[in-house]
Amino acid sequence: MTTGITGTADEAPLFGPGSQFHAFFDDPRWALAMIRATVLEAAHPQIGAALVDNSTFVAHPWRRLRNTFLSMRRMFGADPAVREREAARLNRLHARMSGSDSRGRAYDAMDRATRAWVVATLFESAVTMCRLSGQPLDQDTMERMYAEYRLFLAALDGDAGELPDDLHHFWRYFDRIVEDELENTEAARVILYRLFDHLPAPALLDGAPTLWAAGRAVAGPLLGAITVASLPEPYRRRAGLPEMPGAPTVMQGAYLAAGMARFLPAGWINAESIIELLSLSPDSDDPRARSVAALRDRMKRASALLRLLAPLGADPEPGHAAAPPAGRQKGRRSAEEFFRQVLDQTGDGHLDWPDLAAMARELSTRLDLDEPEETRLYDAFAAWWRELQAALDTDGDGRVSADEYAAAVPSLAGPALIRVAEVLFDATDKDGSGSIDADEYRTLFRTAFHRDLTVTDGTYGRSAFVGDFVSFMSGRRTSAPYDPLLADA
Repeated sequence: MTTGITGTADEAPLFGPGSQFHAFFDDPRWALAMIRATVLEAAHPQIGAALVDNSTFVAHPWRRLRNTFLSMRRMFGADPAVREREAARLNRLHARMSGSDSRGRAYDAMDRATRAWVVATLFESAVTMCRLSGQPLDQDTMERMYAEYRLFLAALDGDAGELPDDLHHFWRYFDRIVEDELENTEAARVILYRLFDHLPAPALLDGAPTLWAAGRAVAGPLLGAITVASLPEPYRRRAGLPEMPGAPTVMQGAYLAAGMARFLPAGWINAESIIELLSLSPDSDDPRARSVAALRDRMKRASALLRLLAPLGADPEPGHAAAPPAGRQKGRRSAEEFFRQVLDQTGDGHLDWPDLAAMARELSTRLDLDEPEETRLYDAFAAWWRELQAALDTDGDGRVSADEYAAAVPSLAGPALIRVAEVLFDATDKDGSGSIDADEYRTLFRTAFHRDLTVTDGTYGRSAFVGDFVSFMSGRRTSAPYDPLLADA
């Protein structure tokens, strides 16, 4: 009897608890394996071009990590309705990503062969992490896990035909792609070098820039060296990736150390809790916020001590001013700060459509919008982009530079931005009453912004909501509700 999505009566299910993927979900080795898989994805020319043009992984890596984690949990969960809804959301997201790379080659995020490669890298990296940590998978376990990943692809594409039917042919397929198609793409280089060297602090450590910079200075190059050493040798050779002396030993030690977590009591490591804790701001109403605030206070003291020990006259960490600029009002960002922290979602130094599309994508994901609501939100952001381009793109190059933005900040708050706020309001006002009641308001800020703010009169009117959102998005002031959504890393 063949194994279906839920397995036979004598076998563990291929999705949900009991599946091989579920057994690995809280495994700390996944942190190393996911970085490796992401590099192999980015090394594919089509995927690399799509990442460079559309992804927020450079400017907002922690947010991207959280979204990826939650998506994979839904896709590999036991509920087929949740899996179908998530697959539809991912397909809508990818359908909006197409274009051409710097060499004029077309890319399309819906290309089935390319999507199969993404799934292949996840499977192969899981197998590799087990081997490198001294716990290689037996053949039966490997085959069952491969069946899980093929079904994952089938949930996205309708079938898994782009991946070989059996494991023997998979390895031949994988080696062929590595040797013939992967390149030293810009996206792969960014992940291996720029991302680790300039990784922004998660919300938990945002108040301790010196402490974060000190830790990153050690961990960043180390992670890069470990990842390079773990990549397939044919790709390292073709891409000309330098290998640090002793890196294979360090890499082996890192995987072995991570694999020691299997001796910890069950439940001691919970990936979801760790990711949520890293993204939790102290001003959240979450019960864990008090512990986070206390931890941040201690980290700030440690950061202050490091500054005392640092050489006199050392420059503060880039992106963190020692004090607010003279004349700047409390609660307001400078034009440069707002451009970098909120508008430039892709981190390429310019504002263009992919940045606004990333905002729409994040809002749609956090609010779990249905297709009609999601389409209205994208259309509203597209109209806002056309309005911004007409008002701010003075040199006509199709994008807005930081200087062009700073010279015409008031133009941000036009009719199209108001329309964005209205669409967001309508998506929240589920009962169509014309105001957001306490339950709807709580759902909005708990689900989308990790906040549970108090509404003084029990309702939140359209004009007040629109005014607050426009005030934030036009760069006028910081906002406790909206900052965690679009400004946090």
